[in-house]
Amino acid sequence: MQLTSEDRARVQAALTAAQARTSVRFATMIVPVSDRYEMYPLAFAGAAAMAVGGALAFFWQTIGLRLGFLIEAAAFGITAFVSDWRPLKLLLVPAVIKQTRARNMAHREFAAGILAARDHAEGVLFFAALAEHYAEIIASREVHAQIGEDAWRRIVGDFSARARSGNLADAFVAAITSCADVLAAQFPKAP
Repeated sequence: MQLTSEDRARVQAALTAAQARTSVRFATMIVPVSDRYEMYPLAFAGAAAMAVGGALAFFWQTIGLRLGFLIEAAAFGITAFVSDWRPLKLLLVPAVIKQTRARNMAHREFAAGILAARDHAEGVLFFAALAEHYAEIIASREVHAQIGEDAWRRIVGDFSARARSGNLADAFVAAITSCADVLAAQFPKAP
């Protein structure tokens, strides 16, 4: 799933409207994928080349070292090239690794964008990694203490259900609006 330029404009408008309602710094980060996962195609290609070499040694013992090496190298190269295609690459990566990488990226972005700000204002980040099907809301300590984990979990759950139903932009707009509703109730914008 991807966002069109019109979808991005709608999400940005929702974010601007949300920011106008609360004193909390509110940011969103939407990434197509949270990591390049470079090692997985290479590891898979290495395993395929070893399997081909083993099969050659077992079934074609008279092949010769040069031809056997060339066949293994071709198996490695072709497998590495094919498995570098993003949809296939993401299938090779274990789900727990994808979730961990997305979570790590979310927390790094929160630290860099919200916690490291010069004004030290309270903040919230709505993070979504599309390829990993991962979404998380991270809030600064005071905001989290006031709002609570249940509200964030509900918003992420609603977002995930809407995103699965098809319209990703509507899911983002609804999630941002829900975050703004929760934040404006506890941290309204000063007049």
